[in-house]
Amino acid sequence: MTDFLHMGGYGWFVWGSYGVAALALALELVALRQRRRNALAQAREAGQAAP
Repeated sequence: MTDFLHMGGYGWFVWGSYGVAALALALELVALRQRRRNALAQAREAGQAAP
């Protein structure tokens, strides 16, 4: 198991890359949720302002 995690001396690079990719995906999901909320709020406001 230790050999797998160490990955021939490149373990920090490999696992760090996975970590950065997971962080980027998580941040994108948070940003997407916020953009959706903003778009829905704008649509509600536009719908109420129209006669």
